[in-house]
Amino acid sequence: MDINKLALKVQNRTPKPMDVKGRFAVLIPLINRNGTWEIIYELRSKNITQPGEVSFPGGKVEHGESFMQTAIRETLEELRIDRENINLIGELDFLVSYANFTIHCFLGIIMNVDFEDIDPNPDEVDHIFSVPVSFFAKNEPLVHELSLKTEDSETFPYHLIPNGRDYNFRVGKHRILFYEYGDYTIWGYTARMTHQLAEIIRGLE
Repeated sequence: MDINKLALKVQNRTPKPMDVKGRFAVLIPLINRNGTWEIIYELRSKNITQPGEVSFPGGKVEHGESFMQTAIRETLEELRIDRENINLIGELDFLVSYANFTIHCFLGIIMNVDFEDIDPNPDEVDHIFSVPVSFFAKNEPLVHELSLKTEDSETFPYHLIPNGRDYNFRVGKHRILFYEYGDYTIWGYTARMTHQLAEIIRGLE
């Protein structure tokens, strides 16, 4: 082994999460409605996965795409707007899920189109609604936790690890956030990304 080549290889690489099973990207769409900045949310169509849940426009990264390109493409497809209607501001923190996938989150302004004129794709979106940014700046989410435990398996080679079946596997905690706004419940990863944006906004004051 050439240690110099190894050092160069490591020094020039970008660290990334291990064992990622899927890569996703979403856009948090901001829109100005009558002088008030609001966040657009989608209620997912009953014809797709996670039907009836509140989400942001987004989806799985396709081959050859960047996370940013995915977020923009999915927003154009789901909200049925044009590229010139999106002013991309930048990227927030990204999530690494306990289910081994990452979600990159971008922030953008929807411009040159009124909220009432947005006609979302019915194959993916039941309808859209918006929430004033000030609501999240003033209201903390409810926070609950679920335990993540290692499930017993008959095929796992327990004989290869210390203490076998009695090995002390860690028990994880999955924090789940909830916002309630009118008839809508914004929760899970959508709520967590919303909360991060709210924290950034609070830091401006």
